[in-house]
Amino acid sequence: MRKRQLVARELTEAALQLLARKGFDAVTIDEIAAAAGVSRRTFFRHFASKEDVVVQFLAGLGAAIRAELAARPPAEPPSVALLHAVRVAVDACSGRAERALPVVRLILRTPPLLARFLEHQGQWRDDLAVELAERLGLDPATALYPPLAAGMALAAFHTVLVRWSGSDGAQDPAALLDLAFAVLAPALDTPPTA
Repeated sequence: MRKRQLVARELTEAALQLLARKGFDAVTIDEIAAAAGVSRRTFFRHFASKEDVVVQFLAGLGAAIRAELAARPPAEPPSVALLHAVRVAVDACSGRAERALPVVRLILRTPPLLARFLEHQGQWRDDLAVELAERLGLDPATALYPPLAAGMALAAFHTVLVRWSGSDGAQDPAALLDLAFAVLAPALDTPPTA
């Protein structure tokens, strides 16, 4: 397992370096594999596509967001719980800004990467909706509030990434997140009962 994680990390690093130098369309899977010192076949044991190797850098954030939401005090208002949950992802990006900022920029500016990242966010939304439904005692299969609230929280996260990367890291992502949740809080804190 450890060796598998090491190979995946090496593939991701090789891909990020090549993509930063040459651009997404100019880099092939064979080049990424060669730069990481592995075969094309090994690449495909770890990743389904060139997009996945890049988006992998941010893919684990969804699990971290859900885990933080699950750990929040049950009586906490939804806006506060979701703010803290999303802050985990924002802090993970801004805490590694020298590495994360170029990746975020690449993802947001490359349509195939953005599409894959949005797919991940769709899964995160579904997972957060289930967690919210459990917190509020709602049926995740029928209640409208959980997926809507999860979608709003992730829209805030996405907007913060866009602003942060657009400012070349000059804007404080934590402050942007606070502003976004100040706008969302009234809607998030009045969940319907169904």
